[in-house]
Amino acid sequence: MENNNMERNKDYYASTYIPSIIRFGRITNLLGVLFAFFPGLVLLFVFKLVPPASAVLAGFIMQASVSGVFWFVEPISYFPVLGIAGTYMSFLSGNIGNLRLPASVAAQQAANVEPGTEKGSVISTIGVAVSIIVNVLMLTVGVILGAQILGSIPPVVKNALNNILPALFGAMLAQQFIPNPKIGSVAVVLTSIMFFLFKKGFLSFLPGIPVYAIIIVAVFGTIYIGQKIAAKDLKKEAK
Repeated sequence: MENNNMERNKDYYASTYIPSIIRFGRITNLLGVLFAFFPGLVLLFVFKLVPPASAVLAGFIMQASVSGVFWFVEPISYFPVLGIAGTYMSFLSGNIGNLRLPASVAAQQAANVEPGTEKGSVISTIGVAVSIIVNVLMLTVGVILGAQILGSIPPVVKNALNNILPALFGAMLAQQFIPNPKIGSVAVVLTSIMFFLFKKGFLSFLPGIPVYAIIIVAVFGTIYIGQKIAAKDLKKEAK
């Protein structure tokens, strides 16, 4: 009986749940793109403000040199943890690295499920959804009462708030490092080497601000070496 329920759940996941997620995910994300360009479209069609093509191209190049690498790195590196639904929701709501991803990781660990599995994808969706709801509520309170709240916070506490993001990333690293010390060590070593090269100016030959080189090497280098380590471990187990 239990096996039959599991099979039905898997069939529903593959034949109904995922197709509906993809359909609505595409619609909502395309609407998000439209709304993102809406102010510019108003300026263009309503107020007839047309910037020269050279200015648009220069602005695009400047922005792409800073964040263009994230257009490729983030979907690839975040997807295995977030899952399909979590990815759609996260890229529509934003704050992926500092809110959605930690919420997804915490939810999957609390539920004791593996990222990348069907169960992990469902739990990730719940974690991301809860983080979005809490985020919107907190933002609403912050917009209404933000100035009063910040004004009453002691300077020591305000300065301490600057450490929230590094502490968050450190906690995420620890969560992943403990069960996977080999891969975690690879990530730390690669990142440390690239950061050293960046600080010493050895990456200055790259265009723009070469912080993206650290991310590319850390993410894809860890993926590549992690696959080699996993394949080696599987061979040992097979013997």
